[in-house]
Amino acid sequence: MTPVVKQWHLVPHDDATIRRLTAELRIPLVVAQLLVNRGVRTADAATRFLNPVLTALHPPEKLPGVTAGAERVVQAIRDGRRIRVFGDYDADGVTGTAILYRLIDHLGGVADFYIPHRLDEGYGLNVEAIRKAKADGVGLMITVDCGITAVEEAEEARRQGVELIITDHHEPKDELPNADVLVHPRLPGGYPFDGLSGAGVAFKLAWVVAQLASNNQRVTPELRELLLDCVGLAALGLVADVVPLQDENRIFVKHGLARIAARPLLGLKALLEASKLKDAAIKAEDVSFRLAPRLNAAGRLGCALLVVELLTTKSPVKAREIAECLEGYNTQRQTIERRIATQAREMIAEHQLDGHSAFVLGSADWHQGVVGIVAGRLTEQFGKPTILVSLRPNDEPSTGSGRSIVGVELHEVLKDCEAVLESYGGHAFAAGVKVRPSNLDTFRTLFSAAVTKRFPNGLPRPRLVIDAEIPLASLTFGLMKDIDRLEPYGADNPKPRFLATALTIEGTPRRMGQGERHLSFRVRQGTTLIRAVAFGMGDRFDELMSAGGKCSLVFSPRLNEWQGYRSVEIEVTDFRAGHEVILE
Repeated sequence: MTPVVKQWHLVPHDDATIRRLTAELRIPLVVAQLLVNRGVRTADAATRFLNPVLTALHPPEKLPGVTAGAERVVQAIRDGRRIRVFGDYDADGVTGTAILYRLIDHLGGVADFYIPHRLDEGYGLNVEAIRKAKADGVGLMITVDCGITAVEEAEEARRQGVELIITDHHEPKDELPNADVLVHPRLPGGYPFDGLSGAGVAFKLAWVVAQLASNNQRVTPELRELLLDCVGLAALGLVADVVPLQDENRIFVKHGLARIAARPLLGLKALLEASKLKDAAIKAEDVSFRLAPRLNAAGRLGCALLVVELLTTKSPVKAREIAECLEGYNTQRQTIERRIATQAREMIAEHQLDGHSAFVLGSADWHQGVVGIVAGRLTEQFGKPTILVSLRPNDEPSTGSGRSIVGVELHEVLKDCEAVLESYGGHAFAAGVKVRPSNLDTFRTLFSAAVTKRFPNGLPRPRLVIDAEIPLASLTFGLMKDIDRLEPYGADNPKPRFLATALTIEGTPRRMGQGERHLSFRVRQGTTLIRAVAFGMGDRFDELMSAGGKCSLVFSPRLNEWQGYRSVEIEVTDFRAGHEVILE
């Protein structure tokens, strides 16, 4: 099996705009170039991008349904009615749940929270959860990060006499649920930014509740500190949910991560220590690769209720215990993930599926909560839509998760396969399916044929976008300081990627890390010698050495600090052996 060879695309430079921004804002050329590459072309837009201030958050009352929802929450608190916050089991849902629970509890409300079990209950609001809420004496239920398609569940809430506020950010369908209040940025009302995550929507509701409780748009100092803590929680949810880091999402993440670094909540402090981030400045990539996997691991393998307990506990002992538990879940998740990925690659080779335009694979040994992650890794490696299924016994409907590539809209392709599917849903790049094991082979054939029909001349190769070609000699501490002004990085604002050509490998590269999955080597360009790290490319060792130690790299620069010594290194995104580079 050969990993897909990506197209290297060097972004054309608009020199006039770059030089204008440089002159108007007195910023380095490289910063102006990176801004233009991200669609920021005016001085005003660049100022907002580089200096995202909290006061630039949109007024929360503009969010459709938020004032009506907040009034009901405040009234329920005053009436002493039991309030239940019902959140999704991913990091976005649990952080949003923690935001609302912390505020309601602080205001003296009788509140609890509920997170559905991923394997037993599945995604979103369900009828049994509504009935349980009624049996538990809940008068008001607030959903977080789910519910905008829960038509049947909203009707059940009315039948049970449970007041229901739905807060969500997912795509609404033609029929909206008949809840008491819907809070959603894409409902009619003209909210100026529709890219909020579930935690961001929950924060806006919490903000208006705090204003009503303070009888003023300016909340009390105590509530202001609580809301600042909640900005940190919202930042975790935003980054973990991979929403575009534009507009107020960028503000949330910039200030939320600063709050976490300066004054972390008890649970986050314990999680930072468990993640070995205790003394580090927190960046968005730390959330993506260190914190979010630990927050999500409980939902994938156990019960995400633990995470809300971590984010709301007032006990240092309990915080440490839960953080250690999440660390164990995450280690377990990594082991399971590696095993499934290895088995999936072996299946592709054994059944000679490498020539297929898409992969559908299944096993009774695969954990339902992890197959989606592995599908994403295989899609990235081979450049093909991939669906992995956790098979159940006795030909019971089995759950699968899929990931796709640019140009192949997964939810549309699955329409061609619905005759053999029990159900399916999702969007262009990610989807879930239910299929009986006896139909898996037929599903594989239909799925691959549906993809081939759309691309009879072969799938488009993935494109690797490169910001600029720069010499290694320019990788100074000053350059690092300049480009760091674009933090936080994330969706729609990726880490800057640069191209360096005509490099010579010094010495022999070495494999490193558990399972020797990574590469470490040094490259020279002229008189400049610098260390390069290629994560997850250990199996490309022979390819790297195939051209007699000559190569070109696409990379992001990074600072390495060890025992008081600082150096600039490069983190390799992709490489080509030899000196010939074809840009497309």
